[in-house]
Parts: sequence; structure tokens; C-alpha cells
Amino acid sequence: MKRREFLHKSKSLAAGITLPFIVPSHVFASNERPGANDRIVIGFVGMGGRARWILKYDDLSPAQIVAAADCFFPRFQEVVREKPEAEKWNKYNNYQEMFDKEKLDAVFVETTTHARVLTCIHALQAGFDVYGEKPLTLTIAEGRTLVNAVRKYKRVLQTGTQQRSMPINRYASQLVAGGAIGKIKTVRICNFEGPMVWTPQPAQPMPEGLNWDQWCNQTELRPYHKDLHFGWSRWKDYDGGGQSWGVTGWGTHSLDQAQCGLGTDETGPVEIWPEEEGENAKITMRYANGTLMKLEGERRQHEDLGAIFIGEKGTIEILRGDFTAEPKELMDELKKDAPEPTPEGPHENDPHFRNFFECMRTRKRPNADVEIGHRSTAVCHLVNICRDLGRKLKWDPEKEQFIGDEQANQMISRPRRKGYELPEI
Repeated sequence: MKRREFLHKSKSLAAGITLPFIVPSHVFASNERPGANDRIVIGFVGMGGRARWILKYDDLSPAQIVAAADCFFPRFQEVVREKPEAEKWNKYNNYQEMFDKEKLDAVFVETTTHARVLTCIHALQAGFDVYGEKPLTLTIAEGRTLVNAVRKYKRVLQTGTQQRSMPINRYASQLVAGGAIGKIKTVRICNFEGPMVWTPQPAQPMPEGLNWDQWCNQTELRPYHKDLHFGWSRWKDYDGGGQSWGVTGWGTHSLDQAQCGLGTDETGPVEIWPEEEGENAKITMRYANGTLMKLEGERRQHEDLGAIFIGEKGTIEILRGDFTAEPKELMDELKKDAPEPTPEGPHENDPHFRNFFECMRTRKRPNADVEIGHRSTAVCHLVNICRDLGRKLKWDPEKEQFIGDEQANQMISRPRRKGYELPEI
């Protein structure tokens, strides 16, 4: 079953991977390389649907899970029912307490988007490496702060854009970046949807075991409502359109694939403009070399969350776990040395996790390093800002500022609630 089909058909993800219980010979919160046989000790922050998908369908065998935290404590009842060995984990209602008490090597941050960057930075400050789910950030400014923190504390951070580690995706991306179809004129991806704005609603009864203040994190401490708690990815204050076909939902994968194929991992577009009016207007971006990226395709044309690269000599479409090319002669030639396709669904994340664990040992930067994750997520935020303002914008990817547009620059960051400010890095 494909992951998207599973998500459409189920609201609750079960767990089922058995992880051997091996006590590590060290805890490597320093920069020393661990021994080849040491078991990596990890904790999870956030035990929602994405965390449970990982626990059920992906290979975490190089690691030992010893602890988990969630500000909604009843989630642990669900996890233990689905994964009985989770009963042995140390469970926390506050992740800071877990960070203080547990001797971890790494943390998987599977929180809501609006809580993610602060949680990641606290983990880095505690000396842990981090697997940060996508979208990595809520704002562009958050992303730069997170990059600075990873570099300052000399940690490894892998962003959860797993196509970066799929062998065939890496191969196809290198073909595009290496000139297999000549200079890229246009990249086409799906016209992903933006977030909605929350309308104030009467308060609903607070569920027992929920730390609502911690859940709200940097955002306004609104009255509790289940549509916020369980439908947070739809709303602008909590995400950039993360509900499946949203800009910072599956759109993160497509825009990251485009960045990868273009070889623009540490930069971004220089201009962006709407092609029409409306909250989900089609968008065009121009890179410094003249390449255009267009968000214009219909959903049914982009079911694999990739990107179509149109070059001088042909076209390559990179899908999730495969690619195609035109003309046919080009496809026949490029497929000769291509890796096997990566089946979508269970275990599609395995190469990405292997890369993360290996980089924890070597201290090399992972395939979806924090700078890469920040830059790709920033492109998502640029799309939302352009749609909000409804006009052409000029972007300086080096300074990460809009040129001559103070109103747009005000949207690079957001005010944060007292007690949830980002630390100075």
C-alpha cells in the first residue's frame, strides 16, 4: 500500500517494529566518533501519526528507543496498544524534562510545525543530533536561526525529505544537474495549496492530559478547540499548508526535489510572481541563471511528488522513487546505469535513516543537511508570501531579504509568544 493511500484510509497508524535492547557503550554528545558497533540511543518528541508511521514501517534497527515525550500524554496509551514494547520507554509530558534526564545520542522531532524549530534547538543545546521532520520551519527567519544553531553546536541534523536519499532520485538529480538534458529552461510542479486562516471559535472542553500552553508554543494561547489540536496543519498560524497537498505538506517534497535537480541547495530564486489572482494562484519563480520554476500542474499530473525538468535536449521527470525521460532514446540511455526504483510506502525512508545514523558516526553532513532543508522550506514560504501579497517580489537569496519591499520583509518572521522565543544564536 502506498503511503498516501494509507493516510487517506486511516486516521490512526499502528506500530510494529521490534528493536533489540542493547545498552550502548557510550553516549556521544561530544564530537567524538562512536565505535562501529555502538547502538545509537534515541528519543522521540511527538507521538502523532508521522511518528507512528516511522515506528511501524521503517527500519530503525541501528538505534535503541529509550524515551519519548508528548504534551498530550494520552497518546502514549495509543502507542503502547499498537507497540507493546513502548511500555518500557520512559515517557514524559514535557520534552525538556526528557532532555534533562535521558542520556540520548539523537532525537526525532515529530512535533507540529510551529513547535519544531524551538524543540530542535533545545535538543542541539542538550548535545543531541536531530532528525527534524519536514517542513523544517514555520518561517524563513526560523530556518536561518536553526542553521546557525546546528553549526554552533557542531551537531548533525537530517531534514525529513527522504527523496534526498533514495538512490534512484539521487541518480536522476545528478543527471539533471550534470547537464544530461542541457540547460534547464523550466521546472514544473504541482500547484500546491496554501493554508487557511483560523476563525475564532468558542472554547471546547480541554482533554485530560494535554499541556495546551506547551502545545500552542510560539502562537497565541487560544481557547482549546479540537480542530486546532487535531487539524493544526490546515491553519496558517501553525503550518504553511501542510494538509497533504499543501505548500509545506507534500509540496515540500516537490520543491526540495526541484532544488536538488537544479543544484541550488544553498540558494533560491531571485524573483517570484503570481500568474493569476486568488488565494491559490499559480506561481512562477526565476533563478539567477534564468531557469523558471512553475507551480501550475493539477494534482492528478503530479501524483508522485516530484518535478518535471524541461531542458534544451529533452525532459526528465523525477518521481518519488523513479524517473522518466523524453525522448525515448534518451530514456533508454539514461536507464542503463540507473539504480532500481524505490517502492513507495513501507521502508521508503530506510535509506534516509541509514544516512542519518551513518553521519552521526562519521560527523559528515547528511543528504538533507539543515542548510538544504532550510533553503527548500524557504522556497515554500516564498510561495505563501507571494500569494498573500499578490504581486511580484524580488528576493536576495544570499541576504535572505526581499529587495525594496518592507511589507514582504515583515513576513520573513513572526512575533513569538513570551516564554517561547528562539534563543540568540
